Amino acid sequence: MSFWDIIWFIIVSFAFIAYLMIMFNILGDLFRDDSVSGWLKAVWIVCLIFLPFLTALVYLIARGGGMARRHEEAYAELRKAQDEHIRSVATASPAEEIAKAQALLSSGSIDQAEFAALKAKALA
Repeated sequence: MSFWDIIWFIIVSFAFIAYLMIMFNILGDLFRDDSVSGWLKAVWIVCLIFLPFLTALVYLIARGGGMARRHEEAYAELRKAQDEHIRSVATASPAEEIAKAQALLSSGSIDQAEFAALKAKALA
């Protein structure tokens, strides 16, 4: 195997991975978009299977601007859910934390040493 065979293999591998990333981004965007009907999604997928390069190009031209917006909306929704979860965990009182740990101890999920560690953490 020559040096140029290795270089060619690297270039082809890079192109294939880039192609897969584009396809997965298109599929993710397609299923994320609620405004597109199921039939139209099926048509896009069939076209992606039989004419992948042309379909990807048409999709990116026709719907590319909305892809970023839909991605940002999904990210903002996930971030909001994460922040709400963090706030709910951070605002739990020590008594609530100890009660949860006691429930875990009585169900057998944790042992006495783990209960003591959770209790100490809640009281800290």
